[in-house]
Amino acid sequence: MENYNELKKEVQSFRERIQAWRIPKLLLNKYLFTFFVFAVWMTFFDRNNVFVQIGRLSDLHEANSKQHFYISETKKAAVQLNALMYDQKALEKFAREKYYMKKPDEDVFVIVGK
Repeated sequence: MENYNELKKEVQSFRERIQAWRIPKLLLNKYLFTFFVFAVWMTFFDRNNVFVQIGRLSDLHEANSKQHFYISETKKAAVQLNALMYDQKALEKFAREKYYMKKPDEDVFVIVGK
C-alpha cells in the first residue's frame, strides 16, 4: 500500500510538471498524440514515406505517357506497313525517301538543311 501511495504522488507531481510546461490539452490526449507521432513517422521516416510515393506516382504517369506514345507509334507503323504491302507507289516513295534508291537513268540529290 505504501508503494501505491508513493506511485500516486509521483504521478501527480508528473502531471503538475507537465501542466507547468503549458502544453495545450489537445496534445495531452494520448490518442491524438499517438496519431500525431504516427503521421510524422509515415510522412518522413517510413520506407514508403510521402516523398517516395510522390516519386512513384510521377514514374507511373511517365510510364503511362510512354505507353500511349508507343501504342500510337505502333498504329502508325501498322498503317504504313499496310500501305507498303499493297500500294506500289507508296513502296516506291518510301524507298526513294528513306533509302535514296533511284532508277537506273536518274540522279539523286540530297539537300541537307541546317
